[in-house]
Parts: sequence; C-alpha cells; structure tokens
Amino acid sequence: MADEAPAPRVAPYGSWVSPITAARVVRQAAEVQEIATDAAAFDASGDPMAGVYWLESRPDEGGRGVIVRYGAEGRVVDRTPDGYSARSRVHEYGGGAFTVYAGVIYFVNETDQRIYAQAPGDPLRPLTPPDDRRYADLVVDAKRSRLIAVCEDHRGAASGNRSEAGASLVAVPTSGQTEPQTLYAGNDFYAAPRLSPDGDQLAWLSWDHPNMPWDRSDLWRASLRENGGIQERARVAGGPEEAVAHPAWSPGGTLFFVSDRAGWWNLYRDSGQGPRVVHRSPHDFGRPHWVFGDSSYAFLSDRRLICSFANAGSWRLAVLSVESGLLRTLEAPFGEIHQVHATRGGVAFLGGAPDRPTAVVGFDGSGRFMDLRPPPAADARVSPAFISAPESITFPTTDDATAHGFYYAPQNPHFRGPPGELPPLIVRSHGGPTSATSDTLRLEIQFWTSRGFALVDVNYRGSSGYGREFRNALRGRWGLVDVEDCISAARYLLDRGDVDRRRLAIAGRSAGGYTTLAALTFHNVFAAGASYYGISDMESLALDTHKFESRYLDQLLAPYHERPELYRARSPLYNVPAINTPIIFFQGSEDRVVPPEQTRQIVAALRERGVPVASLEFAGERHGFRQAENRVRALEAELSFYGQVFGFEPAGDVPPVEITPAAPL
Repeated sequence: MADEAPAPRVAPYGSWVSPITAARVVRQAAEVQEIATDAAAFDASGDPMAGVYWLESRPDEGGRGVIVRYGAEGRVVDRTPDGYSARSRVHEYGGGAFTVYAGVIYFVNETDQRIYAQAPGDPLRPLTPPDDRRYADLVVDAKRSRLIAVCEDHRGAASGNRSEAGASLVAVPTSGQTEPQTLYAGNDFYAAPRLSPDGDQLAWLSWDHPNMPWDRSDLWRASLRENGGIQERARVAGGPEEAVAHPAWSPGGTLFFVSDRAGWWNLYRDSGQGPRVVHRSPHDFGRPHWVFGDSSYAFLSDRRLICSFANAGSWRLAVLSVESGLLRTLEAPFGEIHQVHATRGGVAFLGGAPDRPTAVVGFDGSGRFMDLRPPPAADARVSPAFISAPESITFPTTDDATAHGFYYAPQNPHFRGPPGELPPLIVRSHGGPTSATSDTLRLEIQFWTSRGFALVDVNYRGSSGYGREFRNALRGRWGLVDVEDCISAARYLLDRGDVDRRRLAIAGRSAGGYTTLAALTFHNVFAAGASYYGISDMESLALDTHKFESRYLDQLLAPYHERPELYRARSPLYNVPAINTPIIFFQGSEDRVVPPEQTRQIVAALRERGVPVASLEFAGERHGFRQAENRVRALEAELSFYGQVFGFEPAGDVPPVEITPAAPL
C-alpha cells in the first residue's frame, strides 16, 4: 500500500507554515504591463508570434521597465539596455510607453521622459529634447517618418506660470533633429491616437474637466494633409453620459471603437456614415482608461476580430463576425484578458486564470494557445495543494442592491485550525475606485490563505465590468456604498459560518485604502485595517493632486466649491475621534497621487489619541511600490501587525513591526 499523507497539524489560524514567503511573492511578481506587435515582422518569419514585444516591471531590478522580444524558437530576449527603464509618467499612471516598427523600438525612458529610438545594433538615439514634457501612446507614422504621441507639458507648471500641465497630440520626427510639433490642442486630455492603415486619417479620444474618461469622452477622426497636419476634424461619438474607449482601424480602414451609449461598453464601427453597433449585449467589451495603450480587441481580417468581454466579473475571449454580429465564445482557460494585439493570423494578449498568474499568451487563430513568456522555474512554482481556488460570490447589500466578489478560503495541506474555531477574514477593496478585481492567481492572496486567513476580494458598486449603471452607483456616494458593500461581504460570509466575527480585517490600496479608512471611521465592524497609500483627507486631495484626477471627486462626491463641508464629512482625518481600531499604514515618499502628508497627518492624529498605529514610509517610492525589498517588508509587516492584533505568532522569520501604542489583545 502507498504511504498515506500525514494528517494536518492543528495550529492557530494565521500561524501556519507556508512555502509562499513574501520574498517568493515578490520574486514571481515581474509584472507584464503592456504588449506591442511589430506588423513589419509578420512577413519575415514563419512563426505566427514573431514580432511580439512586451514590457515587464521587475521588482528585483528596482522596478525597472524592460522591453522583451519573443524571438526565434520561442526564445525571449531583453531589449532594454542597462541604465534605461521604459515607463511613461503621463497622467502619473503612464502606459503606452513603447511601440515597435520594422525592428526599431521607440520608447519613453523613465528618468527623463524623453523618447528614444533603438534600432538593432545601433546606439540609442533621443528623439525629444531634455525638458519637462512627457509622452505616451506612441504611434508610428512611417509615411512621414515620425511618431504621433500624447504629450503632457509640464514646462509652464514647473515654472509656476500655469496651474496644471498642458495636453496635446504631437508629431515627433524620427530623425531627432527637430522639435516635436503640435498637431492638436485645446482639450484638457487626449488619448489613443490611432493612424489608419493608409496613413491618411487619424482618430483620437479627448475629454475635459470635470469628467473622467469613463464619465464622458469623445472620439474624433480627421484627415491628414500631405505635410501631416490635421484637417476636416469631425466627432464620431461622445456626448453627455457616453464614454468611448479603444478606437482601432480595421485592415480595410473602418474605424471601430467601444461605447457605453446603450449602458454597456459594446463594439461599434464607423465608415464615415455614422456609428453602427457591431454587437449589442449586456457585457462590457472595454475597460476604464487608467493607462494608455490598452486594447480589448484585434482584427483577424476585415470580417472577423477577436475580442474580450466581461461576464460576471471574469473575462472571456471570443471571435466576432463584423457583418453578422455573431459572437462565438472561445474555450479559453482565462478569466483575465487585456492588451489584445494582432499577430499574423492570431493575437497576443495578457491572460490570467485562477490557477495561473497573468502572462503573455499567444493564440494562433485555430484554437491553440501558447505561453510566450516562460513560466517560473520548477523550484519557484507553488504546489497546487497550497492554492486556494476563488469562489465567485454575489451578495445582498444596502438599498436592495447586490455586489460581487471572489472568496478565498484558507488552504494548506499541512495544517488545520483548532476545533471550534473559524479563520480571520481580510476584506480587500480594489483601487480606482472605478476599476475591478478579478479571479486571476495572485500569490499575494495565497500568501494569506496558505497561512490560515480567509480573504474576500470585493467588486463593490462603482466597479467596472458590470455596465454603466453599476459603475455610476458610486457617484456622490464614495465612502458610503463601497464601504457598505465591503461590510456586506463580511456579513455574508459570517452568515454562512465561514469566518470569525471577532477577527475581521479590511485592507486596500489607494482608493481601496480610503475605503478601508472610511470603514474604520464610520462603522464598528472590523478589528484591524491596513491602508496602502490611502486617502485620509478629501479636501486636501481636491486641492493638491495631479491633473488627471484633480476633478475626479466632482463625480464621486460633489464639486468642491459647491459642498466643501461634504469633503470634511467624508474624510477620516477630520473624524479621527471616531476611530478606535488598530491600523497599519504604508506610504511612498514620492507619491504624487496621494501625497505622503496625508498619511503623516492621520498617523500623528491617531497616535495623539492613543489609537494603536504602525506606519512605514518608503523613500523613493511613488504610488505603488516597485522595489523588491520594500514590497517584501510591507507584506511581512502587515502579517506581523495582524499577529499582534489577533493574537497569533506568525511562522518563520518575520520581523516584528512596531505598533504604538501596543495593540490590546
């Protein structure tokens, strides 16, 4: 007979020994951020995935952005030389940092925000001058030997002559000998310049304060003169209560885009005679514009395209007939799909699933999927026995509404909790807040579940992927319905008998950090909280943040000049006397989205009141931590914090975090 596996040991929840260490989480967290394909390479190789490039952010290199090429026989080659990092800082969140044409890589370098050209075998050439302009969403105009890009001009803002950065569409000569030239300006924001296949037409998106691009945005098209100037500009789509996204030209020159004019982000096309819906269904075929360069579909031919769409919080891949509108969902093992780009006869995209982290995937059009980025080495993989599978849940919340999430139960084959005990629960609220979480495998979640925590990842009202009405449910009610939905998720699991009501924690990053602080300020449900660069002072945020989000609160709360008192009423900082729960704070010293003073002030105010607080500020980090040692320290500090608050000793060599005053057990 085969030897039986040893019975699981009984140990307190939270104290289980796990192979998923913080260092392992970060080591496997090289994040693929965007994809680009070199159409000129499609005809030069028999490999359908030739010409696929992607950008990785590598924590073990200080968060350096490295462009990688999928090469012959499946080899992957780093293309960004040491000393350079591909990353745009337009809108602070960046994206669209590189493009490739005929083997030449054009990319935005992180430190100076200049555009560089990188031809095979040649030294890098700067194409833009060393000044305070930033660039994103690069498009090659081969016909005129130039790039077209979004430009964010900080020169006036830096000198104090202008209150915020300017925005424009610019042409950048690939010779590098002349200054970028303005093609169009006048709106507050631009995105997604897209050149028609014949090079004679340009499409782009624009929007203005106080809107965010998912509130209202406009799609434009224009003819280009022989010298490249814009003429005959016309609006294709947009208007009040319509957000447009992901414009793209078909191989034959028809303009496609995604619009939510009917309540969902569906696909439309325009041949110059007005928009026509390609496929109408109650699903989102697009995402909010937080970063440049995203794409939710790509063309196989003039008649067919491959698209992604959201369904109950997970994403699906499908083939869509342009003429009939028939949608055929593919049997694809993915629940997270974005950055869809055409290859020869297929597509490349970023895909993740409950049993696999997000990776670069190729689809050859015949039904075959392939990993273009090699999986981790065998010794770095985690045994499936330690992976908690997500349960998709929909639960009732306030106002007779429903919200959604993914529940992860504790999972470790070597341990079980003491008889009669239930596990502690971490309620996670995503950032944005106009964004969403998914069920893709994240080792950071498994870090907790393999130690004996339960975790629920909440898509509260206001999240994307569930249509415009659900997305708009947060308007004027941020700090209310998002918090109520996180509390409702916890109560739903309590009612099922899954978790311990005495050990409920809430955690979140950025906007999710605000939801965390608001829950601890205005409700008495959670016993601990973790805020990663969360907002504590709405009034300060309205008066001191970057341009892209400077009027975001007009929609989420109200225009500041109309209701300044509301900003204070919803701010944890101005309601510190209501907070009695231990909290740990994490903050980057160079954060321009949520300035570090926000965290410093509320930490000082809480300590003055005697509330147990831990706080870690990381020098040089911005909005989201990129350096490996800081990410490891943050994860271990959060574990130590919960151990002190909930009364367990974490396994392994976890450095204790200082809580002052000490948290009562």
